[in-house]
Amino acid sequence: MGGGFGGLKAVRALSRVDVEVTLVDRHNYHLFQPLSYQVATGSLSPGDIAVPLRRILRAQQNARVVIGEVTGFDLSARRVTVAPAVAGTEPYTLEYERLVVAGGSTYSYFGHESWRELALEVKSLDSALEVRGRILQAFEAAEISGDPQERAQWLTFVVVGAGPTGVEIAGQIAELARDTAPEFRTSDPAGARILLVETLDRVLGGFPASLSRSALRALETVGVTPMLGQTVTDIDGRSIELSGADGAPTRIEARTVVWAAGVTASPLAAALAQAAGAEVDRVGRLTVEPDLSLAGHPEVLALGDMVAVRDVRSGEARALPGLAPVAIQQGRYVARSIAAGLSGRDMPAFHYRDKGSLATIGRARAVAQIGPLRLSGVVAWILWLVVHLYYLVGFENREVVLLRWAYSFFSHGRGTRLITEAAGAPPLAQRAQDER
Repeated sequence: MGGGFGGLKAVRALSRVDVEVTLVDRHNYHLFQPLSYQVATGSLSPGDIAVPLRRILRAQQNARVVIGEVTGFDLSARRVTVAPAVAGTEPYTLEYERLVVAGGSTYSYFGHESWRELALEVKSLDSALEVRGRILQAFEAAEISGDPQERAQWLTFVVVGAGPTGVEIAGQIAELARDTAPEFRTSDPAGARILLVETLDRVLGGFPASLSRSALRALETVGVTPMLGQTVTDIDGRSIELSGADGAPTRIEARTVVWAAGVTASPLAAALAQAAGAEVDRVGRLTVEPDLSLAGHPEVLALGDMVAVRDVRSGEARALPGLAPVAIQQGRYVARSIAAGLSGRDMPAFHYRDKGSLATIGRARAVAQIGPLRLSGVVAWILWLVVHLYYLVGFENREVVLLRWAYSFFSHGRGTRLITEAAGAPPLAQRAQDER
């Protein structure tokens, strides 16, 4: 269940095992999520970071792909219920001997679900495209506005959350605004305000303090204003309200807000927990055993962002970083575990090998932590580029993305600045149009 990094790696690692594999996902493609923000800012097109699952698995004879959304688990009967993604078709059930659930995660709005429409995230491809549309529409609205105050609202962009995704998208919006400035005559996108809001007192809180400081300087250099120690208390589509440590509210007029704050586990974790009589933690993660199996159901394995892994020594549940390498390593481990089970062999507990963390701020600016090694600037950016190309699925995608990056780097251009109807309009703009 799930065609992300973990689920897809598990399927591919089972290619030479004597099993029949069914991969279920609600989309027909694998999305390289670490680069979805580049679709949102016009650097890459959707086809650069998304590959059809059937194409990826076309040569794997023991695997088939089913497009649908899992709606229920019957663990005693070893069946799952799937709602099809194609309208007009009926729900169906799939039986299994081994079940692998890799549902991933989504962004949490901390109980403010009404903000979800106003502050879009970039974790999904559809949302990334809508964010792209809203950013570009903001430039267009500023161009035709005759009111300086309204124009300033359109040219103010707020990114909530200063983790890797927030830092990366804030830097990309700043570069996009600067690169598109010569194309406008009335407004000046280069003068746009890009605000990066973070509850903590530094950006990239999961990185060493020295790299956080380097990232902060790089952000300020590209034109991003970090607003640290600030918590979002309200978003209304026209402005955002923040609260500092002293509790005093600050309201900022801004039409475009992008959400990159905390995450919550996929609803599949809660559904699986309910079926097994288990519990989830405060962010919805399901606890699995050291071998990634579900307690009481060794035939069910769960992995990725939706789980916390019980430590083999202490017995305490530990949440691993929500990174692609974690899911990939777990997917590979699950495949080996299934193969070992078929031959009657035992598997040692899963152990994650930390390969480091990377974040890019903009053109030739990045930070990297690889074990004790800490890098920033051009060297870190080249390392970030190489690592992301390595993890992209398919040689064609690597080649195309490398060429696009090279062209964008030298030309300061954006090749996919298209506003389509599918991108949608900001809520207030759409509401005004409906009223007319």
